[in-house]
Amino acid sequence: MARNSTTWDWTLLLAAACLVVGAPSLIAGEPAEGKHDARRDKLAAALLEQMEQHGVPGVGVAVFNDYAIDWADGYGVLAIESDAGVTPETRFQAASISKPVAAAAALKLAEQGKLDLDAEVNDVLASWKVPEGANIAKMPIQVRQLLSHTAGLTVHGFPGYAVDAKRPTLIEILDGTPPANTGPIRPLIKPGYAFRYSGGGYTVLQQLLIDVTGQPFPELMQQAVLGPLEMTHSTYEQPLPAEWASQAASGHRPQKKPVAGKWHIYPEMAAAGLWTTPSDLARFAIDLSRCHAGEQGTLLSQQTAEEMLTAVRGNYGLGLAVQGEGETLRFSHGGANDGFRCLLMAYPATGQGIALMTNSDTGDRIFTDILKLAGQLYAWPKQ
Repeated sequence: MARNSTTWDWTLLLAAACLVVGAPSLIAGEPAEGKHDARRDKLAAALLEQMEQHGVPGVGVAVFNDYAIDWADGYGVLAIESDAGVTPETRFQAASISKPVAAAAALKLAEQGKLDLDAEVNDVLASWKVPEGANIAKMPIQVRQLLSHTAGLTVHGFPGYAVDAKRPTLIEILDGTPPANTGPIRPLIKPGYAFRYSGGGYTVLQQLLIDVTGQPFPELMQQAVLGPLEMTHSTYEQPLPAEWASQAASGHRPQKKPVAGKWHIYPEMAAAGLWTTPSDLARFAIDLSRCHAGEQGTLLSQQTAEEMLTAVRGNYGLGLAVQGEGETLRFSHGGANDGFRCLLMAYPATGQGIALMTNSDTGDRIFTDILKLAGQLYAWPKQ
């Protein structure tokens, strides 16, 4: 969880705190994108200082203003043992920011009449069914409860699989059977009763969307969300396609230790499997903000966008953390895969926000100070 700020309240930002690693170098990559002004220079200088302080090898950033990307850039290196620089087109693992993008696909299918959000999950699933929990009587789980983390399901998150490890099928992950490295996904508390963050719930959603569409998950996500929003540097394919892998950021643990094989593989795609860039995450946030504001967004109707950004339990809507109202309404999500930390935050009423992606377990340590400074420089609404 990000640390508190005295000016902005960042307590909803879902970034995990970890240990410190060594310092990166600034390596020139492809030209930066967008406007260049004093605000950008100040934020870039702060990023480099924070990277040095917290030992983050590489960072990608996209700042958006008035429903458009203001600028995007990359700092540092793809991997500590390489001199290849991070650029605006460098792909990082989005980790749990995969969830709101997957949630948007479910909402799009609902708008198309292909999915009923109020339907019982087991009535929609074909390839697998949610079993009864050991300590809870069988109770129906609604599809929308998977999106809002109120289904009461187990398995908070996933460690992923080493590139040379045997990987389980989706059904093996759902049942927690070998070679899955997490437990079975089962009901633990009454559905709808409370917010209980569950990557397991989004893995159930992954199977459900596959069953509804009859498509592989990366294909359905490309068709439902990534393609329409022109997120051309994004994919849910796991493993990452070879033609993209050479230019992707490598994960790092504390003390500059590279993740073996560069990164882990996440067959739990809806929960943790998105590869993307800060600019593509910004495109997602901008379109959702446009939809919410009635500004002719691409993906969802205004009504659906409002539903997505309305808190259900624990200040969490249908896929995103939400706080405030009116002009101060803010949505956000953090991500923490092995060797990667990232954050997306936006104000839908003003079309402002930021996407930050890092290739280090300590990357989240830069978020609080950078968000505070960006909020001041770009006059974000205060809570």
